[in-house]
This record gives sequence, structure tokens and C-alpha cells, in this order.
Amino acid sequence: MEVEFKFSIPPKRLAAVKAAARRGASTAIRMEARYFDTADKALSSRGIALRLRNEGGHWVQTVKAMGDGPLDREEHNVGLDTPPALARPALHAGTKAGERLREALDSAQGPLLETYRTEIDRTLRNLAFRGGVVELAFDFGRIVAHGGTPQEKQAPVCELELELKEGPVAGLVEVATQWASQHDLVLNTVSKAERGERLLAAQWARPPSKARPMVAGGRRRQFLKGQVLQRAVLANCLAQILANASEIVEGSAGQEHVHQLRIGIRRLRTALRELDALAPGRFDPAWELPLVEVFRRLGQLRDREQALDTIGAELREAGAPPSGKHAATATASLLDIVGTAEFQAVLISLMGFTAQNHGTAAQEDGALGAGKARRYLHQRLQALCAKAHKDARRFGSLSFDEQHRVRKRLKRLRFLAEFVAPAMEGDGGDFLASLQPALSALGRLNDEQVASALYRSLADQDPKAWFGVGWLAARRPSSVKATKKALSRVGEVPRFRKR
Repeated sequence: MEVEFKFSIPPKRLAAVKAAARRGASTAIRMEARYFDTADKALSSRGIALRLRNEGGHWVQTVKAMGDGPLDREEHNVGLDTPPALARPALHAGTKAGERLREALDSAQGPLLETYRTEIDRTLRNLAFRGGVVELAFDFGRIVAHGGTPQEKQAPVCELELELKEGPVAGLVEVATQWASQHDLVLNTVSKAERGERLLAAQWARPPSKARPMVAGGRRRQFLKGQVLQRAVLANCLAQILANASEIVEGSAGQEHVHQLRIGIRRLRTALRELDALAPGRFDPAWELPLVEVFRRLGQLRDREQALDTIGAELREAGAPPSGKHAATATASLLDIVGTAEFQAVLISLMGFTAQNHGTAAQEDGALGAGKARRYLHQRLQALCAKAHKDARRFGSLSFDEQHRVRKRLKRLRFLAEFVAPAMEGDGGDFLASLQPALSALGRLNDEQVASALYRSLADQDPKAWFGVGWLAARRPSSVKATKKALSRVGEVPRFRKR
């Protein structure tokens, strides 16, 4: 299993990165690769890439598949004396990546065929650090997609990969942080294979990535151990964050990508707050501020759009007079927000955290065992749940700021319950379902408040906006009542499974 970081290179930094990659002892090789899939995309739809590549005159067949964490990739390589006309999946039998390949092909509706190729000039250089070595690979070239037809489409490739060859993950993190900071590099998980697939489609981008359910798998006995759960939860959060942030880097993100990125950041912040006690002192306090800043700036972009789109449509249905166009507030681009050096450094550090001692069950100093962790987590869930029940009883008398804090606490309750759901009776399904109506009602109430403030600010330039202010004010009592009712239906925290 390889452990690596992959970065996009801003055009203005290309010359400097190229020069830095060639500094010292480096090797330049020409790589030409052919990628294979079936007509029904049995491989690419599962995140699997199968290729034949000429690496400086040596042919290698490779299969890559997703691993268990954001840094992990299952990979298996086989050297070949001569290139076959088609890839031979049987060469990867007996490996984890090969097993995933076989499962995908068993469900395919047709044979393998070449779908696209890459033509890459790669510069390789080893970067030594105390106790280990990182391999730097600077790739510059193009992807040519044809799907087995005479028509071709092309896309450029310009990226930098840093792969740990020897030593601790912390060394890789340090090297990656230095290079990202010096050259304004931005993490990007979109692979060359995915870019090839995008060229084959008329219009395609990775769908917004939602949170994946936590899975205990074969490690159910270890699932609640302090350091195991910390790493598993942070990896789960990062998978959602990196996928959506990468679409921003690719320039193909929509509003829902931004929304899911913010959800991923909020889930991560919940994990850092609620799970620190499981293995105290392992989370870096410096992670919090950049996460808060990106979350806030993305929210500024999205809240206005949400108010104008959702509430504006309802106002028009209610008979609001047509109003003039509202000037957009000048804001930074999405890439400017997620590409800050501070945010990228936090993501690199968090990815390294999830990869350290991956898959080991050894107890670390100060970490809670499964029994103590179970009791702590159940107490935290019960405390948050009791607070939600108390909030329901007095919700109508709370100020807007206090009502907004109710929403944030309920989200913490939801995310924490999702993190430990595999340890709950019934996987916590009924309890999580009981939270959703209240979260939806609180979200609607928040949208109305944001819209009300927006229309008030617009009324000075456009008096017709007062219709929206009045309509929203008239709705507020019923919205508050509906939210209070939904909060009263929040269930009780289920018991945890016995060992």
C-alpha cells in the first residue's frame, strides 16, 4: 500500500516547481500509458484503474484501487517483457487490489478495451529527511481519450506527487507541508484516470460527496478504542472534505459541492471537539482556526445564494412585486478560499494523522480502551440529547442567536451519533431518524432569518424588498412553533452493543 500526497500546481508556479524538481540528483523519464475499462465502466465506476505503462523502456502493468483512508491506495505492479495487446487482469491475482479488480470485472457487461492514454514527462527525485526518504514525481504532459473511437479529446497534466518510500509518515507530512507552502500547491485527489473518464463523457464531474456511514467491519472489538476511533472518524471526515475541495480545484464545483464541503468541515470540527478525550493531546489545537475561517468564508458565499434562490422563489409565489437585480457582494473565489496555505497545511497534517500506524490495534499512552470509551461516548450523547429536550421546552422564548446555538448543538449530537453508530443497537437508525425533522426545521428557520436580514439590507436601494421583510416576519411564529414541535420528538439515545 502506498502513502502519498498529490497536488495541483498553479500556472504561475509551474516554472519554479519544475526547477525545484530538477535540482540536485534527478531522473527524467518518458511515460506512455494505456488505460482499460469495459463499455459499462465496471472499473472506473468503482474507483479502479487498470493500465499498461512504458516507463523509460520497461513495461509495467498496474492496478490501483481505493484504500481505507484518504492517503491510502491499493496498488499492485507486474513487470512485463513485452506489452500485450490488452491488459491481463489475472496477473494481479492474490492481491487486495487484484481482488477488487476481479469483483468489478465479474459484474461487467462486456470485455476490456482501451479507453484513453497518457503521455507524460516525469521528473523523479528523492528527498531525504531524518529517518526516511520521500520520492518526488513532477508530471507534465497530456491525457488523450478516445473510448475506442477515432475521435480524440485532450486535457493537460501538471501535478506533483510526494510518496513515502521509507520512514515514518510524519516525515512525509513535513516534506509535503514545506513544498505546499513554498510553491502554493493545492491538494487534489482527482486522478489521471478520472480525468480520462471526464474527457470521455460529454459533461461530467464527480458528484458532490456526502458523508459515508461509519463501518466497524472486522475490527468491531477495536472500533471504540480511543486511537482507533479517532483515526477512523477523521479519515471519514477527510474523505468528504477532500473529494469536494478537489472539485473546486478542478473548477467543476457547484453549490452542492460547497454545501457538502462545509458539512465535512463541521463534522470534522465536531470530531475534534467530542473525541479528543478518547486519546488526549493527539489533536493539534492549531487545526481549528483555519477550519473555522474556511467554513465561515464558504458560508458567506452560500448563504446569500440560498436565500435568494429558495426564499426568493417562495416570495414570488406569494405575490411579491418584481424587484431589480441585486448586486452581488464582491467575494474571493472558491479556489482562493480552499487554496490558502493555512487550510492546506491543516489538511496535510490531518491526512498524516489518519495514516500513522494505520490498521494497528496497539494501545497508545493515555488512550481509552473500548470499555471506557463506550461509557464516555454514551454520556456525551446523553448530555447533548438532554440539552435538546430542554431546548424544545423553551425554544419559543429564545433569541435568534440562542436558537442558532440550538441548531449547532443538535448537529453535534447528530454527527457524534453517526460516528459511533456501528456500536449502537440497531446502528442508531431510529435515533438518527428522530433528529432529522428537527434539523430540517432549524435549517429552514435559519434560512428565513438570513433572508430577512438580506432583504432588510436591500430595502434601502429597492423598496420592493420590504415585501420580503414583512412576509418573513409574518411567517416566523409558525416556523418557530413547527421547530419546537420537531425538537420535542427527538428520541432517546440507544444503548451501545455489548462487547
